[in-house]
Amino acid sequence: MTFRFARHTNNLEPLKSFYCNVLGLEILGGFENHDGYDGVFIGKPDENWHLEFTKSAEIVEFNFGEEDILVFYPNSKLEYELLLEKLKHHSIQLIKANNPYWNENGILFLDPDGYRIALSHLKIN
Repeated sequence: MTFRFARHTNNLEPLKSFYCNVLGLEILGGFENHDGYDGVFIGKPDENWHLEFTKSAEIVEFNFGEEDILVFYPNSKLEYELLLEKLKHHSIQLIKANNPYWNENGILFLDPDGYRIALSHLKIN
């Protein structure tokens, strides 16, 4: 099974930059003016998941809850530390999670849309 997380945005370019330059993901594909939508697929090559962000003339009013979180599990301590350095370099502010689990098992921050992202250190080899 393949998994895609799709979300509409007003901020396509800042999201591309954030997920690629800060989190180290890659642009896997995209489209322009497909029935009035532009979009991008972001993830890691050869994985069975990716993120899709779309933009159109419609202005999105975001309504994310505190428990709506994308969770990323780095594969090594080095990868985790490099991601922490990128967050610091890009002045990404850490936030406190509503659920104490994420405060104990990782860090939480916001993407350019205000969606919560958790970076967990649980599965580090």
